[in-house]
Amino acid sequence: MATKERVGLVISDKMDKTVVVAVENRAPHPKYGKIVVKTKHYKAHDEENRCRTGDRVRISETRPLSRTKRWIVTDIITTATNV
Repeated sequence: MATKERVGLVISDKMDKTVVVAVENRAPHPKYGKIVVKTKHYKAHDEENRCRTGDRVRISETRPLSRTKRWIVTDIITTATNV
């Protein structure tokens, strides 16, 4: 069985070895057809604390690592640019 993967934006890196990733789901409304954006937050394990707020990352599902953490950061797609 293939593991689930998601791509999202890191919105918090304040915890040790954990980041919060916001994943957007865009889908048309069933009746009205307008594109509706739904956002879900996932807590993901980041062993080396490499992720920063604003990074786009790929996360994959894993065994439960804590009470709320069931995802792990597999790679950083783009890094945040400090303007």
